[in-house]
Amino acid sequence: MIFLFVITLFPSIILAEINDRVVGFVDNEAITLSELEIRYETAQKITPDITREEVLNTMINRILLVREAKKIRLEAPSEDELLEEYIDLKIRAFIRIRDEEMMVFYEKNIEEFQGREFEDVRGEIENYLIEKELNKRLKLHIQELKENACIKIQLEKEVE
Repeated sequence: MIFLFVITLFPSIILAEINDRVVGFVDNEAITLSELEIRYETAQKITPDITREEVLNTMINRILLVREAKKIRLEAPSEDELLEEYIDLKIRAFIRIRDEEMMVFYEKNIEEFQGREFEDVRGEIENYLIEKELNKRLKLHIQELKENACIKIQLEKEVE
């Protein structure tokens, strides 16, 4: 009796639940189409030409990294902070940029620094090179995590 009442008053809610489907799995964790669509809409505001596949891949990467952070018992107030702490601890902490690397970068890109001396831009160069190396190592780390996980993507039905 109550169930019929809910269907009568809120048919769109019931239909939304029925129409939602799983578009990806990471081991035993599912990613639903509705979750993907929410993330996709948000991502499009920042990067208009991003694809659903790229957003789904980012969601998968995030699940893998969060799971690893929890394995080593990291805790943080938010998932974003947890990921940042994990990346700092597992990857960023091991990146060292030598002075020679920074000087080579400076000399190759001297026109970008508009006449500023090396010592004036040293910090900017170091931060840039650290981020570049971090991205490279993070991609490798995620690839390793993916190789050890069971990932299935079911995005073949295109959504408008």
